[in-house]
Amino acid sequence: MLTGGIPDELTKMKGLQYLDIANNNISGKIPLSLGNLIAMAHSPNKQGALFKTVNFFVVVSIYKNPHAYTDSLWVVTKGQQLEYTTGIVYMVNIDFSCNNLTGQIPHEIGILVALKNLNLSWNHLSSAIPQTIGELRAVESLDLSHNELSREIPITLADLTSLAHLNLSYNNLTGTIPFGNQLRTLDDQPSIYIGNPGLCGPPVSRNCSQTETTTPAPEDEHEGMSDALSLYLGIGTGFVAGLWIVFCGFLFKRNWRIRWFLFSGRVYDWVY
Repeated sequence: MLTGGIPDELTKMKGLQYLDIANNNISGKIPLSLGNLIAMAHSPNKQGALFKTVNFFVVVSIYKNPHAYTDSLWVVTKGQQLEYTTGIVYMVNIDFSCNNLTGQIPHEIGILVALKNLNLSWNHLSSAIPQTIGELRAVESLDLSHNELSREIPITLADLTSLAHLNLSYNNLTGTIPFGNQLRTLDDQPSIYIGNPGLCGPPVSRNCSQTETTTPAPEDEHEGMSDALSLYLGIGTGFVAGLWIVFCGFLFKRNWRIRWFLFSGRVYDWVY
């Protein structure tokens, strides 16, 4: 039941490797300083603080009970809940799902190249998916579903060579779906993109034909006709108003009438 925004101070934790604030009432934007989480930019090793901590408790647990190590942590990844024990030291995770976050996904997310799980689903994130998402070569699970993301899916998504689970469903994404490399191996591909009526190409049923891309939508045609009608109406109104001003001037200004007729007579004589 945590509320408020994600504080920038959180990103000053240089050794932070596992960050889960899912299922709260967190609002505001994802901080741009997310790239300061240095531990998420390097692959975990035996020198890391988390490895030493877990290893310490493993040793203590085995000393007390040689038959089992019972400490574990449940991680929502790859569309399911998995239980990790000592393997948690290799899990680099960001889970902001099921909150009220707004704004866009920061480009700085691409700095965290050691991420294995990124879950930003069930928020109100908007704008485009950043091109830098393709830098997350170690990510195995990427869930951006149930947001308000728009524009085209970045082609760099096909660079995620470790990707085993992807969910982009129920957004406002448009354009052609990238189809290459690791994206071809994902299971149940239609469900990855469901809820995005603007997407076209395999694996969805909507074709990216030339006629669909060049034919304007009915709304656009209607808007174009309205703009043209407004333009002609404005020109006509201005013309009528100008004539009335001239006629009123001739009606009340005798000198104007005399000068006009003298000028007209001279022009007529010259042309004749």
